[in-house]
Amino acid sequence: MRDVSFDLLRTFVAVHRSGSVSRAAELRGISQPTVTAHVKALEAELGRPLFDRVPRGMAPTPAADQLAARIAPAIDDLEEWVGTDLDESSDPFGRVVYLGGPAELLCARVLPSLAPMVGQGLRLRVRFGMPDELLAELAGGGLDLVIASVRPRRRGLRVEVLADEEFVLVAAPGWTAGDIGTAPLITYAENLPILRRYWRVVFGTRLTRVPAVVVPDLRGVLTAVTAGAGITVLPAYLCAAELADGRLRLLHRPEVSPINTLYLASRPGAAHPAATAVGGHLLLQGRTWTAEIT
Repeated sequence: MRDVSFDLLRTFVAVHRSGSVSRAAELRGISQPTVTAHVKALEAELGRPLFDRVPRGMAPTPAADQLAARIAPAIDDLEEWVGTDLDESSDPFGRVVYLGGPAELLCARVLPSLAPMVGQGLRLRVRFGMPDELLAELAGGGLDLVIASVRPRRRGLRVEVLADEEFVLVAAPGWTAGDIGTAPLITYAENLPILRRYWRVVFGTRLTRVPAVVVPDLRGVLTAVTAGAGITVLPAYLCAAELADGRLRLLHRPEVSPINTLYLASRPGAAHPAATAVGGHLLLQGRTWTAEIT
């Protein structure tokens, strides 16, 4: 490979990781035509195609996979070196950490957990979103760490188990177990994803009722149910305080509660020290979250 520019290689890695010209353009901060031109220039330099243009994006060829395996760690290291202040004596963490994940978990557990590190100099930028979009941004270099509520299947990521979240069926004290079949259902989506799973796993039946209230944030679901609007299923960590002080009650206590595993995803290779410190801290704290919600 003769004198290939750093920019071409950075763009190639962004396209390979994100699988999309448009997403790579966002991650690199350049236009889509520029991304396309970079890819074509690199293909011309190498004398072989690197991507097949498919309806859903860019599919890497075996040559692209081989090239990415060889250069991506080095590109990450170079970007880290270029983006790091050479005089970090006044900043023990070195640089900003970009963290993505579900809004409810980040607000209820992650941000309080990281508060002491902020006091020590950690600079943090947080993104809320769905797992697929956040993992794409992680793969392309836009985020350092992502907490995902489903196991990441995207290639080229390091994935570690963070914690298990337990789900509980709850309502305000005015409702009883006898109301489970008739009480209004409060949920974050029309298709009742958490409630349907609870009914299937715990009761062995299919839940077909229509929700009474849909709030696209579990914290909103929590406030509605605490106010007495109806019943719902929530992660136990999110409603632990309300259960402890009596504002909510458990409507059912199964022998085995449904759980969902949370994962911490990062890019392989040498992460910058601040991201490594935050990731290690979260993996340790995740064990305490599990202990609190069992």
